[in-house]
Order: sequence, then structure tokens, then C-alpha cells
Amino acid sequence: MKELNNKIDFSTPIVMGILNVTDNSFYDGNRYNSLEKAVEQARKLVSEGAKIIDIGAQSSRPGSVEISEKEEWNRLKEIIPEIRKQFPKSLISVDTYRSSVAEKSINNGAHIINDISAGDLDENMFSFIAKNNIPYIMMHMKGTPKNMQKNPKYTNVVEEIIEVFGNKIDRLNKLGANNLIIDPGFGFGKNLEHNYTIINNLEKLKKLKLPILIGVSRKSLIYNLLEINPDQALNGTTSVNTMALLKGANILRVHDVKEAAECIKIVNFAQNK
Repeated sequence: MKELNNKIDFSTPIVMGILNVTDNSFYDGNRYNSLEKAVEQARKLVSEGAKIIDIGAQSSRPGSVEISEKEEWNRLKEIIPEIRKQFPKSLISVDTYRSSVAEKSINNGAHIINDISAGDLDENMFSFIAKNNIPYIMMHMKGTPKNMQKNPKYTNVVEEIIEVFGNKIDRLNKLGANNLIIDPGFGFGKNLEHNYTIINNLEKLKKLKLPILIGVSRKSLIYNLLEINPDQALNGTTSVNTMALLKGANILRVHDVKEAAECIKIVNFAQNK
């Protein structure tokens, strides 16, 4: 688990910086939807310590409606190669569930595919990933972004996530894909209790023997609990990220890289004493 495709070193946790080039993401929609703004934000993410830049062209917030494949690629096609050119030492992840967009992204300089549906929304995704042995982040989601938060139910949320991932890992391994990362999918078909049950039992996902990505940055599990809004949720994000690191998280996917990097530094120092 130390290295993924000889590109990512997991000997210590790392930060993935979020770069949304959407017009309607829940926190930073419409902020970076031009090439100039996107490159400027990527520069900030890298300077603050992001090892991976995760570019998303389609909002997956609860209730969101999907855009066309053409529109998604139009938002990405200039940004991916420019960021690859500007930041050659950084890894580029593309947040998409479409295999066609994934293929174009990889062909234009991306290194990693981050799929919120773990292959459920495009039956060709697994074969594409396996054929090219591309580093692949698969997230657990119950339902779709449009309906996932309409009364999600589980008997045991952690065990059900482990079972789903186990089946998908087995399928991917049989196809020849072994550069995998799992993301339990906070806020994607989970209510407040489900989210915190996952955080409190995150170490159980270690039985899958894959790196674990945590994406809680400024999400509703934080701001709803604290009765604030996303703009006020940085401190809460740091608190949950700290819990996740102590439970074995390998990647923190965040809007605020500096604070996440500091969190990792503190936890690492404390754990090595």
C-alpha cells in the first residue's frame, strides 16, 4: 500500500486539493470556471502542499442534475493540459463517472480517475481502468446525486460499504486493475448518523488493504451539525479530518490545503512520539 503505480507515496497521509470548474458546486461553484482562474487556484493548492489536484467539471452535490458529456469535456479540455504543463510535479485527478471523459482526460495529461459511482453509472469504466491500469478512486454512493439524500437506509452502514467495495475490488482485480483507492463517500446516500458512524469505524475499512480517501471538506455533516454554513465550516472540517487521520485515512480531499497539511503534520508528529 506504500505506493500506487509508483506515483503516490502513502508512507504518510497526503492532501488532495479540490479544483471545481463547475458553476454550481455547493461551496466553490463558479469561482474557478475559467482557465486563468483555474490555474491560479491550482497554483495556490500546490503551494500550500497538495500532492494531487482533483479537477471536477460536474457538480455532484445532493439534488444536482447531470450535464452532458460534451459540456463536461468542454470544461476540462483546456484546463487539464495547462495544469499538467504548469505543475509537472503534481498529480492530476479528474472527478468523473464517464469512461469517455476519463479516457480523454488521461490522454490529455491526467494521472488518476476519481469516480463517485465506482463504476455504477458507466458500465465501461471498469474495463477502461483495467485495460490501462490507471490509478482509480472509487467512491461508495447509494443512489445518484439527484436522489441519494432521500431517506437513505442501511442495516449496518460500515459493513455494507465494505461488502460493496469487496465485490468491486474483486471484479477489478480479475480484470487486471490493482491501482485502487477507496472513498466511503461521506454525504453520498448517507444521513448525519451514517456519516459519523463511518468516521468512528473508519479503521474497519483497512481490512480491504487499500488506501482510504476522506472527503468531508465543508460538507453538510459538519455545517448541519454545527448549525452554520459551508463558509464557516473550516474548523469543523479540520476536526473531522483529524479523527479520520487517527483512524487510518491516507488522503484528505479538501478545499483548504494549508489547514489539512498542518493537520497531517501534527498528527504524524504526535503518533511518532
